[in-house]
Order: sequence, then structure tokens, then C-alpha cells
Amino acid sequence: MGRLRNAKWSVLLLTGAAVLFGLQGSAWSGEESRAPAGNRTAPDFSRVSLDQSKVTLSSLRGKVVLLNFWAAWCAPCLTEIPRFVDWQREYGGRGLQIVGVSMDDDETPARAAYKKYRVNYPVVMGDEKLGELYGGILGLPVIFLIDKEGEIRFRHQGRTDPNVIEREMKELLRAH
Repeated sequence: MGRLRNAKWSVLLLTGAAVLFGLQGSAWSGEESRAPAGNRTAPDFSRVSLDQSKVTLSSLRGKVVLLNFWAAWCAPCLTEIPRFVDWQREYGGRGLQIVGVSMDDDETPARAAYKKYRVNYPVVMGDEKLGELYGGILGLPVIFLIDKEGEIRFRHQGRTDPNVIEREMKELLRAH
């Protein structure tokens, strides 16, 4: 009984903290938070992907990048992956590159999701340092849409209507 009471208090405290600190767009609430990102240059990083290829964000200039922070324990994150696989197949030839950043503590669950969903885009392991470069990742999923010049144009946190993301992505793909 004591554990159940402690678990309830933990949930209440986390929910209270989420409200207090403005995390309404996190995966906790299932709500979407969307904001134009202010056209700041996307911080560069270089990581080795799960398939052992090197991924350097700056080398993707000239492409529209959908940068997806996710984790295998995040249900809304996993729901998005099949759509991203379809988009990479459909729009990759038109200049889209999706990059997944797993915020899992180790590669095992990320690798299992990568295989299960037959991911066709690079997935790298993220950490607090990489998250901080992008303003802190306080809830998942978080999606950044980066234009061909390397500027962050859109940011989505939490469960997001994929039609909105696709519309923004197409807009960036059409841009010169």
C-alpha cells in the first residue's frame, strides 16, 4: 500500500512540475506544442549512427533536415517512426533527410526499435549535452525542421499532427 501511495505522489509531483515549468507539450500530456524556432542556426554535431556511419549535421546543408529526438519508451515517439520511414522514402530524393536522435540510456532499446520499424534513416544516440545544444529536451518527442541553409525553422514538442509537420516540410523543400 505504501508503494502505491508513493507512486501516486510521484505522479502528482511530476504533473505539478510539468505545469509549473511549462512542459505542457511533453509526451506526458499528449498535447502538441508548436513554435516557429526563430531561424537560429542548428547547432552542429557529429555522431556515429546505429548502422556505424558518421552523421555530421553540417554535412547535410542543402537538404531539409527533420531532426527527431525520441526514445524507445515513448509511445508517441514510436507512433511517428513509420510515418518518418514513409517520408524518407517519398521525399528523400527531393532533398529531405531525417535524422533520429535516441535519448535512451543505452543502444539496446534504440536498436530494437530501429530493427522493428525498419528505419531507413540514420539514428544516433543522444545525451544531455546534445539536448542542451538544442535548448534542452524536457519531454519527448521533439522535432526540429531545419531548412537547406541550416536554420531551425520549426519546432514541435509532444504528440503532433503529422499533417502539420508534412506541410511545413513541403514548404521548406519548395524553398530555394
